[in-house]
Parts: sequence; C-alpha cells; structure tokens
Amino acid sequence: MPGDDWLVGDRRAAAAERIYDVAIDLMARSGINELDLDELARRAHCSRATIYRYVGGKRQIRDGVVALVATRITETVRSQVGSMTGPERVTAAILSTLAAIRSEPLCRLMIASIRGGTREVSLLAQMPLLAEFAAELAGLPRDDPEPARWAVRVVLSLMYWPAESDDAERQLVESFVAPAFDQRL
Repeated sequence: MPGDDWLVGDRRAAAAERIYDVAIDLMARSGINELDLDELARRAHCSRATIYRYVGGKRQIRDGVVALVATRITETVRSQVGSMTGPERVTAAILSTLAAIRSEPLCRLMIASIRGGTREVSLLAQMPLLAEFAAELAGLPRDDPEPARWAVRVVLSLMYWPAESDDAERQLVESFVAPAFDQRL
C-alpha cells in the first residue's frame, strides 16, 4: 500500500480511487448495503470526513461502486453486440452480460453476498444507471425505461436462478425474453 502521502497531488481522483477500491473489497465480502464506514476509513487509511468529502456517504459509495463495475461489464458487452439488431441483439446482450458478471470475481462475490428476493436485489433492479446500460446494450428505446428495467430484472433473475446449462439459458432467452422485446425494438 502507498504511504500516508496518498492524498498528495490530484487529491480528488486519488482519494476517490483509493476509497472505491477498498469499498469494492468490503462490499464484495459483506454485502452491497452492509458497508461499514469506520472499517472503510481504517482500511483506506483515512478519516470518515475524508470519505464524505471525496466520495460521499454510504448511498453514494454504493452507487459509485455499482457504476464502476457496471461500466466495465458494459464495455465488454458493447464490443460483442455493437453490430447486432433486434431480438438477436437482445439475446446476445442478456447472455453476454450474464457471462461477464459470472466471470468477474467481484460481481460473483457481490451477487453471492445478496440473498435473492431481498431489498438489495430490488435496489439493483431499480437503479437508473443499470437501466440505461441495458437499453444501450439491448438496443432498446431510451424514451421508455420500462423495457430496460425489465431486462435488468431478467439478468438478475438468471443470476440468482440460473438454468441448468448455458444452452438452456440461451433457449429461455431466445424463446421467451427476446420476443417480448420485439414490439419495442
């Protein structure tokens, strides 16, 4: 770990990066809503005041961590679905997102720390940023957020209740999910 001078220089960027790195680790271990700011301050080698000054409170940290992880996943999926359209794009976006989440160690830990059916899952399903990413990746209209929110819920559902195989998931998405979006594309 860097020494005590980690706040020297471009303080805002360095502080935020350091705090988010530690927050990601803590949230992956204890849950997305169980972040302890005293523990975060101790592990980031700063005060609670520094945390509030540079990244905000628990809600802002949670939203920031989700945004960082979602952005990484979105960049990966965007490169895979960019030239596709219609139901093919919806299917590929959902399946590629699932694969990216499942291959990301942090995501696996965060998902494992959240029990299915809890308020935390509902919170993720309702995050506007995730709906924006879903709309972009699946090629859904941006003026109607409901289809994108539903796509987020489909991904979360398959994360918590996966089909017996990748092929079975593909069949489910192709047969039941993609056609539901067909009218909106």
